[in-house]
Amino acid sequence: MSNSCIQDRAWANEAIRKIEAENNRSADTHLYAVPLPDHWGVQLYLKDESTHRSGSLKHRLARSLFLYGLVNGWITEGTTIVEASSGSTAVSEAYFARLIGLPFIAVMTKTTSPEKIALIEEFGGACLLVDHASEVYAVAEETAKTSGGYYMDQFTYAERATDWRGNNNIAESIFEQLSLEEHPIPEWIVVGAGTGGTSATIGRYLRYNRHNTRLAVVDPENSAFYPAWRDGNAAAATGQPSRIEGIGRPRSEPSFVPAVIDHMIQVPDAASVAAMRHLRKLTGLHAGPSTGTNLWGVWQLVAAMVAEGRRGSIVSLMCDAGDRYAGSYNDAAWLAAKGLDPAPHEAVLERFHDTGLWTG
Repeated sequence: MSNSCIQDRAWANEAIRKIEAENNRSADTHLYAVPLPDHWGVQLYLKDESTHRSGSLKHRLARSLFLYGLVNGWITEGTTIVEASSGSTAVSEAYFARLIGLPFIAVMTKTTSPEKIALIEEFGGACLLVDHASEVYAVAEETAKTSGGYYMDQFTYAERATDWRGNNNIAESIFEQLSLEEHPIPEWIVVGAGTGGTSATIGRYLRYNRHNTRLAVVDPENSAFYPAWRDGNAAAATGQPSRIEGIGRPRSEPSFVPAVIDHMIQVPDAASVAAMRHLRKLTGLHAGPSTGTNLWGVWQLVAAMVAEGRRGSIVSLMCDAGDRYAGSYNDAAWLAAKGLDPAPHEAVLERFHDTGLWTG
């Protein structure tokens, strides 16, 4: 073995140690019980992924992607890491790139929230902004090529970088945290589809462990994931760029695995904002819009269980915190400019919580 190969392995060993040590120092994220009327017979839990050091669910994905690239020999000392991202993945990858001393470039649309751009830069990353979501893939690939770097490509590798059998993945964590609850095996787990990686990991874990839990995936209006699942033809599915940051795609991504999904729900963009706002009023938890997308689906499933007199639990995710969206989804003028009116959907949620009936 040459000296350069030995040096490369030594650097990779140290990088992996740093990432694993960071994980070892980290406590698990909280699983909050959301108060619902006792007579409904349904318990709802939200796993708060915003408490990761980089602030979102994507912290788990970024860790897995870095480890995957390192063990495959694709990331070496001095490698520039490049990613196509709508924001949160890039924030988390910038964090891990800095941890192991690598430069990082995020390719994202100009509509990405200024708060996320600032976080990427705070973690030492650089942002390359493009006009349209459809451009990010090619620009990221070309940027990696011209810089001699590595294109992380979360949309391809998300479903394979995480060990779906366990090894402290999010599904295993959920079931461990539910173990002492009244209904430790939930009726449903509800997640959104950004890359498809989280739904693939959870869906595979449920089947591997032979749980009866069903997986529901929520998807913003106009995203390609829902028709890919509905029609059973991912290759032909097309959509439009999502107005809900972090989830929904104009194409069905390679990491999206429709066969492990039991049910999908399309969610109007304004309903995602309404549910985000309603969560804060109900619980005091200040979450981002993709959490609202989750909850719009959750409340429909809760209503169905109440209507059928079925007792049990439902789990979903709080993907990131609402303070990342102070100038966008939490700003009335911004919402109006985007044509998003959450008020009618908030009325649906108020009626539901008053009556237990879903009228949306």
